[in-house]
Amino acid sequence: MTSSTFHTSVRLVLLAAAVSGALSACVPLVIGGSVLGGTLVATDRRTSGAQLEDEGIELRASNRLRDDVAQRGHINVTSYNRQVLITGEVPTEGDRKLAEQVVSGVDNVRSIVNELVVIGNSTLTQRSADTLITGQVKAAMVDAKDLYPTAFKVVTERGVVYLMGRVTQREADRVTEVARSVNGVQKVVRIFEIISEEELQRLLPRAAKG
Repeated sequence: MTSSTFHTSVRLVLLAAAVSGALSACVPLVIGGSVLGGTLVATDRRTSGAQLEDEGIELRASNRLRDDVAQRGHINVTSYNRQVLITGEVPTEGDRKLAEQVVSGVDNVRSIVNELVVIGNSTLTQRSADTLITGQVKAAMVDAKDLYPTAFKVVTERGVVYLMGRVTQREADRVTEVARSVNGVQKVVRIFEIISEEELQRLLPRAAKG
């Protein structure tokens, strides 16, 4: 399989999964990958411990929010390297503040970005459209060929795309450009941990370095 064919296959998988998720109102898709010619590498720049911590943070925060405020709104929690993004809709400013307070009480949370909006809950149609946009942004990253798609987390709410990850300034600027080019994207919000090019080289698998 050529590099071009591989990228095309991955892009089709991403879009198909996004459409499937949109139709079933599932959570945004997560895709793995592989190494081929050093152009696309499935690698997570967090340590294995940090990945487990992030999963635990998301689970515990979601459970606590469900007991306190989530029943009155629509709230999503995304953690990357212990930095937590809260997105969705709540009915009052008090609920918005309470949600942040609840998440801040979860063990291992390093910082919080509260992007909750005081507004009526998004509709199933809106959430399906957001899921599709997420898939299209990830597919566009594959098409770009100069990005490592698995280095990023993508969250979309009401057409606003949130990008998370440990990336260089060059990667941050490039992925922002790519995300903005996707149809339906209203705004791109970057929540990155910026690393140096030297650190990136240390993090990349040998195959990716050529």
